[in-house]
Amino acid sequence: MATEPDVVFCECLARDGLQHEAQVIPAAAKAAMLERIADVGFRRIEITSFAHPKYIPQFADAEEVLQAVRPRPGVLFKATCPNPQAVTRALAARERGRGPEEISFLVSASEGHTRKNLRRTREEQWANVAEMARLAGDAFTTVGTISVAYDCPFDGPVPPDSVIADAQRFVALGVTRIAVADTIGSATPPRVKELVRLLRQALPQATFIAHFHDSRGTGIANCVAALEAGLTYFDTAIGGTGGHPAGIAYGEGFTGNVCTEDLAVLFEAMGVNTGLDMDRLLAAGREAERLLGRQLYAKTIRMGETAHG
Repeated sequence: MATEPDVVFCECLARDGLQHEAQVIPAAAKAAMLERIADVGFRRIEITSFAHPKYIPQFADAEEVLQAVRPRPGVLFKATCPNPQAVTRALAARERGRGPEEISFLVSASEGHTRKNLRRTREEQWANVAEMARLAGDAFTTVGTISVAYDCPFDGPVPPDSVIADAQRFVALGVTRIAVADTIGSATPPRVKELVRLLRQALPQATFIAHFHDSRGTGIANCVAALEAGLTYFDTAIGGTGGHPAGIAYGEGFTGNVCTEDLAVLFEAMGVNTGLDMDRLLAAGREAERLLGRQLYAKTIRMGETAHG
């Protein structure tokens, strides 16, 4: 029997990684990349978003991609659902025989980011989330994401009490997997450890997921801090891809996710079992560069065979 991994990575290339790309990747190419990613051994994989194509054209093919990627035993393919209509689409896809196993809902911890990113107030978004949770019922594993959990580019530092209150609202709706997102990459290891401590103390029944962006080059350090504070679930993206959608202009500079290859190599070197096939992971990183037509941000795929030795 295979050893259970110490940590669970969610590979986010196909959704968070692609949402800022101006070039729309064909559905067949996305599906082929997702099959390659699944072969690496990920337990959780972001497959698409049910965002309206008017706002993010990259995911107009959500249903087509779902149909093209075969289910895998023990793997949760996750689709982002920004509103109740998106959950209805996820349910319809399920009824047709190939929906996601997991869906995620999004709130922002600040009013300014909510208005800019979601075009509504926080209370309006929470009403949306309540309706989404009702519609989803027990058809999916559900994840709640709290954006700008450390700092907001519009409102400034976010009080930890605000993040805890949002996490409590998710749990009250039956959503006990909660991603805590450092959307602008401003967190530091001491702040990460303190927020994780407070969240785990307030909601011991919840599973918290570390979601860091690498805007300041501190994403991996923050992941290690989260690990040391007791978290075992991490969102990452091959090549360090991702960030804000191309059509949403806030924040400046690089905003990519923590790089999957680099964090996995580090964890394995620390004796933390990721459950991932490292050779296949590094090969997937090289394939992602071919898919996007440029060199990405992974350092370890430049190291060849010594990367995970």
